Amino acid sequence: MRPQRSTPAHQTGDFAELVCSNSLKSNSENTAPWLLKEEMRRADSLLMDIAGSTAVPAGHALAVDRTAFAAQVTEVVSHHPLINIVREEVFAVDENAGITIIATGPLTADNLAADIARLCGSEHLYFYDSISPIVDAESIDRSRVYLAARYGKGSPDYINCPMSREEYDRFYDALLAAQSVQGHEWENLNYFESCLPVEEIARRGRDTLRFGPMKPVGLIDPRTNQRPFAVVQLRQENLRADSYNIVGFQNHLRFPEQDRVFRLIPGLENARFLRYGQIHRNTYINAPTQLAPTLQMKAHSRVLFAGQISGVEGYVESIATGLLAGLFAAALARGNEPLAPPRATAFGSLVNYITQTDARNFQPANITFDLLPPLETNGKRIRDRAVRHRMQCERALGELDSWLHEVEARFLPQRAEPPRRMGPTAV
Repeated sequence: MRPQRSTPAHQTGDFAELVCSNSLKSNSENTAPWLLKEEMRRADSLLMDIAGSTAVPAGHALAVDRTAFAAQVTEVVSHHPLINIVREEVFAVDENAGITIIATGPLTADNLAADIARLCGSEHLYFYDSISPIVDAESIDRSRVYLAARYGKGSPDYINCPMSREEYDRFYDALLAAQSVQGHEWENLNYFESCLPVEEIARRGRDTLRFGPMKPVGLIDPRTNQRPFAVVQLRQENLRADSYNIVGFQNHLRFPEQDRVFRLIPGLENARFLRYGQIHRNTYINAPTQLAPTLQMKAHSRVLFAGQISGVEGYVESIATGLLAGLFAAALARGNEPLAPPRATAFGSLVNYITQTDARNFQPANITFDLLPPLETNGKRIRDRAVRHRMQCERALGELDSWLHEVEARFLPQRAEPPRRMGPTAV
């Protein structure tokens, strides 16, 4: 529907506009986020290709220039000969009109959200999420900060703003006293636990920030050779390095309050804010009651869900479910039954969580090793976590390759050579 009708968080009409962080999480081998991205790369994910070509320095994480990323996605989709783009708002879903993938993101418009609730036969769920502020790089006082990556992992791409105990106490008190955005929209807020606004974290105790977004461990200040009492990290927003995201500082404070409070951070005394933190609604369905392991609705098999509305949390997880939904829809279009990914893969574990977990306490989840099945080692637990995670990744990728081979054989039996791209674009 954009740009004719925007949302509280989007700023452009481009596809795949990232509205919160610009990070696609860890790129360190044998981590859970790396495994999910590696599975997508092996499945020839177009978005993983574009993320790689628009990456910006971010230590051991994969972060992208959000403007370039969205522009490239828009360019590819707009010029694909088999895609017809219709820019208008959809108010309802016709569950009997062909194959439909609902991937309306966390900011589904009200009318469509109400119709999705009708389609699901019950009230849909929602939680509130916030986005972090962005500052102009030229307004950062470089004499007060230092470059480092936590524990020295990756290149030192983060700007670190160190705080003494006195500076932290002054900042903490100001943050608690700051005024939040008020109004009926924000009553009875139901935040997603892993994306709490910074002021909500602070209300849980004076040291909660020091164990969360302002954690100083692994960030020795090279000028003093000591660990600060607390640290605020800034992550590069784009390839030009002319703007930085205040990591973990999503909030719903009034804009003048953000000016006042966040300028208490060392190095940001004269910060120019290119974007303030905001709060927005994230909509998702109660997936365990609604979806089969192939992301099809149990009651309407030609309607599939993908992205955050399906019950996953995070960019990488949303991309993964989009890729899977595309493959499943392609199977349906060919008259085949979709083939769910193996349980041992990150794909399969993510889908297993959102479709099989307890519906009474369902909450969106990121990919973690907790979602993957445990290793079977003759009843003995492998105590070395690094070894255990490496073995889980090896098992997952082995099963993924077998699954992809079978998907090729089922979907494209007429081709002698494997396709260049396994994702929905090729199909």
